[in-house]
Amino acid sequence: MAMAGVSAFVREAFGDRVLRRVNQATMLDIESIEHLDCFIPQATATTFLDAVERGAGEPNLGLLFVPEVSMSNLGLWGEYVLAADTLHAAIIRAASTLDHHCSGDRIELSVASGVARVCYVSAVRGRPGYTHLASGIAASLLSLLRSFLSPVWRPRMIELDIPHPRSSTPFEDAFSCPVAFDAAGVSIHFDAHLLGRPAARHVNARPITLEDVARGRLAPANLDNFLDVVVAQIWAQVLAGVASVESTARALDTSVRSLQRALNREGADFRTLTNVIRIQRARELLEGTRASITEISAALGYSAPAHFARTFRKATGASPQEFRRHVWSAGAAT
Repeated sequence: MAMAGVSAFVREAFGDRVLRRVNQATMLDIESIEHLDCFIPQATATTFLDAVERGAGEPNLGLLFVPEVSMSNLGLWGEYVLAADTLHAAIIRAASTLDHHCSGDRIELSVASGVARVCYVSAVRGRPGYTHLASGIAASLLSLLRSFLSPVWRPRMIELDIPHPRSSTPFEDAFSCPVAFDAAGVSIHFDAHLLGRPAARHVNARPITLEDVARGRLAPANLDNFLDVVVAQIWAQVLAGVASVESTARALDTSVRSLQRALNREGADFRTLTNVIRIQRARELLEGTRASITEISAALGYSAPAHFARTFRKATGASPQEFRRHVWSAGAAT
């Protein structure tokens, strides 16, 4: 579970002393790893939030986080979900790939009588601290919907799977809508016709695939294996759009000549490795995104789409357009 920014919020709201005590209770300095796009176990998240509540004496802690929560802050998984074409597609993406974000949780979408309901069921319901986590989950779902609708859009109702508090007013003020309690999961109810709302396209948005999400969660390199380290460096450069032997040598604090010799001893060479990774990335982008051939060519650092097309055909036996038509038609048939 991503907790980016939570430690900084606790420090700002309650001070360093409270944060230090919370880290001791959790036995993990979350702030030191959150920038690595790590995902914290839900049990650790609830322990953290419970310790903050006890240390700060704030019973409505989770509601304080609501304005700070955004799908765009949930790492590569959040970016992947928001890259869907429509709100409906984004919810389906979130549901089908949730294991890349939280193990053991699930998201369900249902529609009845013109009302859609997206429901999040957590594996740690009922644990100390979950009351605050439930508010954060609701805020994440609300952020997902508002990314396709409007920053000030309001749902029909929110349900929380926590006991009814003494007063529901703080919750309704935080979410700007009616809130029900003692539910089976954290749910947001909204008009079903909104599911077709298309995404707002951003000019500088980068194409992203599920493979990116997996790489973000699982480090690809074995640091004890030289070839794995080189491959990881090339992947990073290909994803950035420019790959060169000079940059790789500099990153590994060696010379180009020494790098090439070391690769030769492994039976590999830099150009071949780079081409293989570029073609793998091209396959991912052609299959998993709607980016144009020109956009994919530029993202991979090719000088021209024609150069990309020739290289792709040589490696795969098909043009980029032919490959995309084949995988998309195969997907539609299954």
